[in-house]
Amino acid sequence: MESEAHRLLKAQLQAVHPLSEEVYEAFLPLWKPFEARRKELLSLAGEQEKYLYFTTEGVQRVYALHGDKDVTIVFTYAPSFGGILDSVLLQTPSAYYYETLTPSRFLRIPVTRLHEVLRTYPEVETLMRKGLAFTLSGLMERLAELQCMSSEEKFRALLRRSPHILQLVPHKYLAGYIGIDTTNFSKLMNRVHI
Repeated sequence: MESEAHRLLKAQLQAVHPLSEEVYEAFLPLWKPFEARRKELLSLAGEQEKYLYFTTEGVQRVYALHGDKDVTIVFTYAPSFGGILDSVLLQTPSAYYYETLTPSRFLRIPVTRLHEVLRTYPEVETLMRKGLAFTLSGLMERLAELQCMSSEEKFRALLRRSPHILQLVPHKYLAGYIGIDTTNFSKLMNRVHI
């Protein structure tokens, strides 16, 4: 019997690239439920990512350490995929950390099983390629924002893309995400009409 989390995963997969029922029947049961507490490190820099996650509840972030501070690269929340994707796909040690910001629930698949499925079912490989194309498009947009926009423009772009983010993520992480300190972030919060 399919769980609500598996139905959510299936809907997300179908939105990217529909699969045959045969493939869903082989693929979906490989995704197992997993829960994590708030502020739990799921993946560590220097280690190879062991799972691809599908978030069904909670908020997480991928971050890097730079000197004495951490820099948030991306946030994940339901319904989205998470983990250190380059490590998943390249099967190399990660340069990043994957951490829960709130108590979180996931479905996750071991990377070894994912790669078996990719080799066995070309449909899943097509799904992965299309999903990565969407991800790359989003990353290119984000890089352009970081390189070209003022702090206020980056703040407005973040709110346009994810208007609910202010309620989900502590502001210190949002400040780091758009590349400003927390004091300037507070000033933007007071100045920009949301």
